[in-house]
Amino acid sequence: QLQLVESGGGLVQPGGSLRLSCVASGATLGYYTIGWFRQIPGKREGVSCTSSADGRTLYADSVKGRFTVSRDIANNTVYLQMNGLKPEDTAIYFCAAAAVVYCPPTLTTEDNNPRGYDYWGQGAQVTVAS
Repeated sequence: QLQLVESGGGLVQPGGSLRLSCVASGATLGYYTIGWFRQIPGKREGVSCTSSADGRTLYADSVKGRFTVSRDIANNTVYLQMNGLKPEDTAIYFCAAAAVVYCPPTLTTEDNNPRGYDYWGQGAQVTVAS
């Protein structure tokens, strides 16, 4: 069974950068479509989705151009590089894996329902503050 462990969260000033890691064990990460989500009180929103079929990544408009997902298949790890961080990026970030081939058409909750993901990391706190 796939297990996901995240690391790399922390406190950073506005404009700074962080890189989150999501290390998988128990199965090959490349077989799964990987989503990054963030949780703020009362809401969990999709940040990105990377298709297992072709490695293409879809980003939420709020992070497009600032966040980048990369996959290290050999080390069974996915990274979320976050640059130009803003206070509104403060959240608990989760990586998740779905046993599907492609990402949904959009990252709205209707299309990219967290319930569609089978495995979840434990979450990493990211705080952006002066």
